[in-house]
Amino acid sequence: MGASTERLVDANGVQLRVVEAGDRGAPVVVLCHGFPELAFSWRHQIPVLAEAGYHVLAPDQRGYGGSSRPEPIEAYDIHHLTGDIVGLLDDVGADKAVWIGHDWGSVVVWNAPLLHPDRVAGVASLSVPVVTRSRKPPTQAFRDIFGDNFFYILYFQEPGVADAELDADPARTMRRMMGSLKLTDDPDGQRAGLRMVAPGPEGFIERLPEPDGLPSWISQDELDYYVSEFSRTGFTGGLNWYRNFDRNWETTSELADSTISVPCLFIGGTGDPVLGFTPRDRAARAITGPYREVMIEGAGHWLQQERPDEINAALLEYLKGVDW
Repeated sequence: MGASTERLVDANGVQLRVVEAGDRGAPVVVLCHGFPELAFSWRHQIPVLAEAGYHVLAPDQRGYGGSSRPEPIEAYDIHHLTGDIVGLLDDVGADKAVWIGHDWGSVVVWNAPLLHPDRVAGVASLSVPVVTRSRKPPTQAFRDIFGDNFFYILYFQEPGVADAELDADPARTMRRMMGSLKLTDDPDGQRAGLRMVAPGPEGFIERLPEPDGLPSWISQDELDYYVSEFSRTGFTGGLNWYRNFDRNWETTSELADSTISVPCLFIGGTGDPVLGFTPRDRAARAITGPYREVMIEGAGHWLQQERPDEINAALLEYLKGVDW
């Protein structure tokens, strides 16, 4: 990752392994990865953002990689997850940062200006658009939508079940996840999509097709790094984030009418299956500050790895407009 360094930071009662680049004293940008990923997922962004004059912090978030993996499920609620990033800002003496997230990291960064408004200069999200508060607990809402069909977030709720499936063969888990989370119009892609929601006892990884080789955007060495880390840590830490959906809903009721006033950017891929159940029309209600949306034609879920040049260009353009 060029001139980046790696260190352990004590923050918010846990220890986070953080990749850091750029000059101390420069405007801070924090990169929050998703599931099942690591700070390594931002390897194409870290040197570019640092070279552009930003102080970049990319943690393995709690439950992942070289960071602490607390045992209690409630240790992974949104208050802990955003508090960890605040702890990183305290460590480097930064009042504010731009919070950039992908996938579950997006949930963290969208909540940051509501929970810690004085620590957020801007929000950029990849894959997951801003979501307004549901009228009922999220898992209940998902059950209403999906009924007897399979839905991975509901499958992830029961402690131990998805953990056992994903942990059984981390190489298969990472290969299938990295190689399959992209919508295609061909018959194989349509069959795979139907299989993902079909009722039945199959697990999540079982339903994902075995890819015909690695995608062009990831090398075997890069995939092997993920596999070695998740072979060591297991997937429970990351799965516990999903097990706090209802707790997060219950503990943030006072934010129901809150809006985001800092500059915001959303970047999505037209082939990302996540957009099938996360509507993009909530921004008008949730965001009162400047807002821009960028859609990348044909891109799947792993945006910052699949399309690094386009992501970097969009982030740099956005960051120019942020007032620290």
